[in-house]
Amino acid sequence: MRRANLGDSGSGHYVASGYSVYEEENEQLQEGLRAKVSALKSLTIDIGTEVKYQNKMLEDMDSDFDSTGGLLGSTIGRVKQLSRGSQSKLLCYMLLFCLFVFFVLYWFIRLR
Repeated sequence: MRRANLGDSGSGHYVASGYSVYEEENEQLQEGLRAKVSALKSLTIDIGTEVKYQNKMLEDMDSDFDSTGGLLGSTIGRVKQLSRGSQSKLLCYMLLFCLFVFFVLYWFIRLR
């Protein structure tokens, strides 16, 4: 903030007009500062909203990964049980099917 020279060394009219110039300049600077503060406030509110949204999305992904991990664990358990049994013919068919699917996917990707 600038201060006006309000000493007794000059005429009263000169001092009063100088003071009003400084007051106008201070008011303009205050308005600029208010605009910047308002912009920062809006930005921080938007950042807070985005952080809440991202946290919710991460929590949803965490629960999805947990459920997928449980499903995958049970599937692997079934495959192990299948391989221990005398159903080697079924295991061979399943392996051939997986190889066929991978070959088809490779072929589709290769043609792109």
